[in-house]
Amino acid sequence: MTDTGMDAIVNQWRGQFHGQLITPNQDGYDASRRIWNGMIDRRPALIARCTSAADVRAALKLARAEDLGISVRGGGHAVAGTALCDGGLMIDLSFMKELQVDPLSREIVAGPGVLWGEFDNAAQAHQLATTGGQVSHTGIAGLTLGGGLGYLMGKHGAACDNLLSLDVVTADGETLTVSAEQNSDLFWAMRGAGSNFGVVTSFRYRLHPLTGVLAGLLLHPRDRAGELIPFYREFLANTPDELDTTLGFLNSPDGAPLVGIIVVYAGATEEGERLLEPLRRFGPPVADLIRPMAYTAAQRLVDDAVPIGHRYYWKSNFVPKLDSGFADVIRGGADVMPSPRSMILVFEIKGAIQRVAKDAMAFDHRHENFEMSIIAQWTDSAHDTENIRWARDVWTAAQPFVSPAVYANHLSADESRSRVQSAYGPEKYEKLAKLKAKYDPLNFFCQNHNIAPQSIKPPAVKS
Repeated sequence: MTDTGMDAIVNQWRGQFHGQLITPNQDGYDASRRIWNGMIDRRPALIARCTSAADVRAALKLARAEDLGISVRGGGHAVAGTALCDGGLMIDLSFMKELQVDPLSREIVAGPGVLWGEFDNAAQAHQLATTGGQVSHTGIAGLTLGGGLGYLMGKHGAACDNLLSLDVVTADGETLTVSAEQNSDLFWAMRGAGSNFGVVTSFRYRLHPLTGVLAGLLLHPRDRAGELIPFYREFLANTPDELDTTLGFLNSPDGAPLVGIIVVYAGATEEGERLLEPLRRFGPPVADLIRPMAYTAAQRLVDDAVPIGHRYYWKSNFVPKLDSGFADVIRGGADVMPSPRSMILVFEIKGAIQRVAKDAMAFDHRHENFEMSIIAQWTDSAHDTENIRWARDVWTAAQPFVSPAVYANHLSADESRSRVQSAYGPEKYEKLAKLKAKYDPLNFFCQNHNIAPQSIKPPAVKS
């Protein structure tokens, strides 16, 4: 569509939209389409910067009337870059930042543009928290709707396990309150596959008391990995729900190869010190950065390691156990990283997240014990091929040791339909496809890791 044609559309619809409609020739267009993954460079024909649920309804009405495909941006942090579309309408929710904490009921209502750092600050003002993303500049919307792994999942479950209700605008423009009591089938689907079913304009979560944590990193030279991983595996046996750990292969700022453990203990400091003493003594580490800190500080531990605008490509799977074969593969992969900014992380999964019934919601695979994320990160587009190949090669080598299951939030842009299905398993995927036919029969919400309505062939995946 020509700029003149889009300007005419903006003039026609401006009276029905209280936010801002931004065309490619306007100031702010490029800033509005900047997302976390700098490798994704798509150009929407129009950006609808929403300020309310009414704006979301108007934007969807505009898209249907003008036959524009849509994408939805919350925090813009998905590695697949699904916030951006080419030639369509981007519904930008990043300015919808409502935050209301009720310390008596221990609940919080949050808008879809809120980031986890903002959410945590509001909740911690009342010494409350819930499971959120492990990077503070991640948006609450995408992470929650895809499941929501985080440092408190052992104690309080996934982010979606703490979701009490949603306000959702569906493909036909209807606004629904979705909860266990209202539209419960959609509530089941939204918790794990939410981007396929509508635009969420408000989230309501359960909060939990939390005054602070014992947290930080233990760093060892990479050549100690062969001893550290078996020790770490034995250490984890029977550790309490309050302890969350992540094993990581990374490099220091000056390029030294390291293996490390991120620790967050959400319990009494004295008990945490006693529990962690054997892990901190082993080696000993070249750096022990564990200390008592605010939960908001723990949520920023790795922020600087994954800055906005770098180029990212991920490959992931859930992992049943840290056996020696798997450890050898990821250690070998780390040793040949083409970029010193890349990482391999293995997230521990236990406790409350595993005690939720498997059929409670769309989010699945919570009964695996670990999640592997191979994170290629670099800055120069000239090095795209080698970094993407590295992530794929390590992932391929790890396949004999991992589950076929994958975390939906860690799917990259080029995943196959079978990989999307593996995020839910065959029975849940079939149920989701039926619900998609009920709530979005024309597959209006398809700029995502798509679950097509049962009667519609899925669209080609955009890279």
